[in-house]
Amino acid sequence: MTKRLYYDRSEIHEFDSIVEEITSPSPEQPRPAVILRETAFYPTSGGQVHDTGWLTLVVGDRVDDREAERLRVIEVADAEDGRIVHYLEAPAKLPLPGAAVHGSIDLERRLDHMQQHTGQHVLSAAFIELYQMPTVSFHMGEDYCSIDLATPAVSPEQILAAEKRANQIVFENRPVRIRYVSRAEAEKLGLRKLPPAERDELRLIEIADFDLSACGGTHVGASGQIGSIVLRKSERVRQGTRVEFVCGGRAVRMARRDYSALSEAAALFSAHLWDVPEQIRKSIEESKLSRKQKDDALDQLAELMALAALQSQPDNDQSQTTGRKIVVRSFSDRDISFAKLFAQKVTRANVPVIALVASTVDPPGLVFAQAAGGSADMGALLKQVLSSVGGRGGGSHDFAQGGVPAGSNIDVERLLREAAGTIEA
Repeated sequence: MTKRLYYDRSEIHEFDSIVEEITSPSPEQPRPAVILRETAFYPTSGGQVHDTGWLTLVVGDRVDDREAERLRVIEVADAEDGRIVHYLEAPAKLPLPGAAVHGSIDLERRLDHMQQHTGQHVLSAAFIELYQMPTVSFHMGEDYCSIDLATPAVSPEQILAAEKRANQIVFENRPVRIRYVSRAEAEKLGLRKLPPAERDELRLIEIADFDLSACGGTHVGASGQIGSIVLRKSERVRQGTRVEFVCGGRAVRMARRDYSALSEAAALFSAHLWDVPEQIRKSIEESKLSRKQKDDALDQLAELMALAALQSQPDNDQSQTTGRKIVVRSFSDRDISFAKLFAQKVTRANVPVIALVASTVDPPGLVFAQAAGGSADMGALLKQVLSSVGGRGGGSHDFAQGGVPAGSNIDVERLLREAAGTIEA
């Protein structure tokens, strides 16, 4: 079992150790790996992601800091037997078992994880204290963290209150202590959450006079080192409500990103930052109005064009088979939606008519329609015409729609003529 140096000192980021075992790349695991006698590298577990950093060979009594002798640790994981596996970027040469190495952890990443994980303890305790909402899971991502609360909903007022209470604990700079107790003792201490019965000894993280919980993660030494806790959003999930948050340096980076985005939006609107939401609402309403006006205009245009097409069609220009007028029209500057609208207007004009309409806008499409009560089968006709060119489509007896392969050079106007010829035959 690997000795975990971070258990007693979360802030440790430099250490010396001995290589106990190496694993060369294989088809099952293409990354080489090292197991050390002791390590300060944290493996992914308990919702917290792993550390990264370097292992450097020790030659004699000095660290060989040549770039070629440095091994990049890219992932750290727990093995089932309690050992910690350090996965490496493929090095030119792996160290031999028994070799001395010096470990250097990415300190910025470690401090970030310490802030996020301790902040999670404070936030979870705040939801318990205020609303009796227990945390059922914790996730630490690259940009944000989240806790899942065992409650169907959290109101905006509750979010603000929990955030305020959590930051009170941060600003009071309460000590964060590590201690070890037996499971029997832990059961008497009123832990926020008692873990499954797997170990006789439990590692407890205590935020003075506020929270006590069993945890194997890395944490700051005092709550003030969390920096701040910012709750960003909440959403309903299967096991309750998920609350996203960021702490410390992440909170500063997120605030800067949000401010920059709002500043850019405000400049586009020539408005103050706090006026951006109202400007967006105004723009959405104007966009909806503009879209409605456009739709109305297209509807009127299709109506007029349909009437003109029917009026230009002589009464004696009818299919001998169906006894109906046949309107054939191809649009090179209108999409298939307009072609469909035009066909609907033609066939709803209370005259016996068949509309064979196409749009040549890529991807080209066809619409076949007839006034209610017609004897032709539009769906069957469309499939017949498209089958010869690899197109797809279908529909009902009175209305069908389909298309030809995008980017093809198929002459859709020829297809319309073929359809009209089939009807007239």
